[in-house]
Amino acid sequence: MDLEYGERYEDFRQEVRAFLEKNKPGEDSIEASGTRREWLADWLGLQIEHGYWARTIPKEYGGYGAQPDLLETVIMDEEFNRAAVNRGMSSQGPSMLVPTLLEHGTEEQKKRWIAPTMRSEIMWCQGYSEPGSGSDLASLQTSAREDGDDFLISGQKIWTSTADKSEMIFILVRTEPDAAKHAGISYILLPMDTPGIEVQPLRTMSGDLGDNSFNQVFFTDVRVPQANVVGKRGEGWRIANTTLKHERNSLNANSEGTILKLIRLMERETSNGVSAMANPVFRDRLMKLQARSMAMKFHAMRMLTCSLKDESPGVAGLITKLRNCQLNFDISSLAIDVMGELGALYDHTEYERDRGYWQSHSFFSLGLIIGGGTAQIQKNIISERGLGLPREPKPAKG
Repeated sequence: MDLEYGERYEDFRQEVRAFLEKNKPGEDSIEASGTRREWLADWLGLQIEHGYWARTIPKEYGGYGAQPDLLETVIMDEEFNRAAVNRGMSSQGPSMLVPTLLEHGTEEQKKRWIAPTMRSEIMWCQGYSEPGSGSDLASLQTSAREDGDDFLISGQKIWTSTADKSEMIFILVRTEPDAAKHAGISYILLPMDTPGIEVQPLRTMSGDLGDNSFNQVFFTDVRVPQANVVGKRGEGWRIANTTLKHERNSLNANSEGTILKLIRLMERETSNGVSAMANPVFRDRLMKLQARSMAMKFHAMRMLTCSLKDESPGVAGLITKLRNCQLNFDISSLAIDVMGELGALYDHTEYERDRGYWQSHSFFSLGLIIGGGTAQIQKNIISERGLGLPREPKPAKG
């Protein structure tokens, strides 16, 4: 078995490495840009110019326009992780909406929204869950009634991540009240500054830790053009499942960079003059996490191969979220254990490590085990759709 990438790909690796050595951002570059959002737009634009972000998105939609190449993707991830630099961003716009628009959007929608989304000029949130429609998403009640060429949307969404920071929302609403449960839903793009939208933050166990936030959002006769529907009216359930597929795939993001960050922490942290890396218990836990991380990396390559060949991954695609969310939480748990009593610190206290990254990552990873479909729901999906086991009996009515 030949595991070498070959000369062409090694040349590409050196190209990526040279780019990072020349352009790797530091804290001073962020401060010089004014705001982190402005810096991120500049950084993503530079990456697009060189083909390291939005690489396969067509140029007419603001991307680099390269053909998909599995090994190039792997090499870029490896080199950006090695340099401890984020390649792009994993927010809901680039990872979930953009691939949905590429598959289902109109030409006008693609040209209008994809480029500014990939450059972080527009932030998106996702309007799916409702107080009574979480695991059973198709039972959603937020509705839209026609008013000329517009819809008037009324209802409520909950657990809407970053709604308080976003300029846009992609939202599921019931536009055909007399249609069957799954057939009456439409997928709509909506500006968050439209009159009639009220955002109320939700306090969670993580408090103000990190940049992620949950919200509930209320809609009262919110006017939106019917032209903002993605696909056709009433086909929102099918399009929403495209987005959910990409959401699950985004949660299979390579954990290699997080593992490298953990290794650096274990080499620095000491107890009685002995590094955490020299502790056999910690080292054993690290090795097990590395093995799981490598397994998920190669599983991600398998998923990408299926995508490039336009093949269904079958049951293999159903385990991604379940396994990777737990892996990321377990990685952060080891980091917090390595820090000992300092692992309980946060909010930029004097002795915190990595600017509170691990505490934030731990809470966020734990939340993802629930968000986007709970681990229990994922196990049911794997059992029923993947393994063909019978559905759980429902209690008799009455």
